[in-house]
Amino acid sequence: MVHRTADSYIPPEKYPAIHDAALKACDGLDGVKDGVIDSPDRCTFDPNILRCQGDDSPSCLTPAQVETARDMYAPVKDPTSGATLSFPMLHPGSELGWATLGGPQPYGIAAEAFKYIVFNNPAWDPASFNPSTDIGRLEHQAGGLEPPSADLKPFFSRGGKLLMYHGWADQQVAPLNSINYFNAVLDASGKNAASKSIALYLVPGMGHCQGGVGTDTFDKVAAMDEWIRTGSAPAQIVASHRTAGKSDRTRPLCQYPQVAKYKGSGSTDDAASFVCASADR
Repeated sequence: MVHRTADSYIPPEKYPAIHDAALKACDGLDGVKDGVIDSPDRCTFDPNILRCQGDDSPSCLTPAQVETARDMYAPVKDPTSGATLSFPMLHPGSELGWATLGGPQPYGIAAEAFKYIVFNNPAWDPASFNPSTDIGRLEHQAGGLEPPSADLKPFFSRGGKLLMYHGWADQQVAPLNSINYFNAVLDASGKNAASKSIALYLVPGMGHCQGGVGTDTFDKVAAMDEWIRTGSAPAQIVASHRTAGKSDRTRPLCQYPQVAKYKGSGSTDDAASFVCASADR
């Protein structure tokens, strides 16, 4: 937990050092060092490498901050029983956006959900939050907080198509939410629904819906048009990163679980130099 002790909080001025260390550890997993971790779920970065050897500074982490950084990547666990309550919220590569969930104040949307829905008490103090009991309270609330149904067979039977995308560096909503939902839909509708009725595209380096160092700009409507015309979701969607309104990098977004792999030649800023393939290829 970020604020479990007085010295466990990581101030934002330390985020760049953590981010740079994560890139050093995992940026090259896709064969290209470009400032983007393409498969952060395969990254085994340990923030302990930044443990201060002398005085505290923006370039190192105190022992308590090392544990906080590790927790940022870890599953959420019950501090009493040790039971896993949730999958990891963040992945390596997301560090520059940690202030959303790990800032000096509780995340506003979550705090308000507990105040006005769970406890129905505007004076509820987030400092009193007890994960051992309060997460369960949230899960049992009515009114649309329950997970959406994964049974989309009626929608698919009418010809419905669901295009999903999620940024790996999303600082607000865990990418594993989308991955788990996608897999649950396939469990309910059958594996043949993949590409025919549902497709998920993960965007390396992209934050919440947009932004970040990733290629966050792409034409969703054109992708849907191609899908309806051909009957299959696009094998890849070419996306771009823009600086000052101009494209300075393109990459293919691949249907999950495939990832973009460098062919070994050509510009690493050109989508044509990459191919969609399995992550372990």
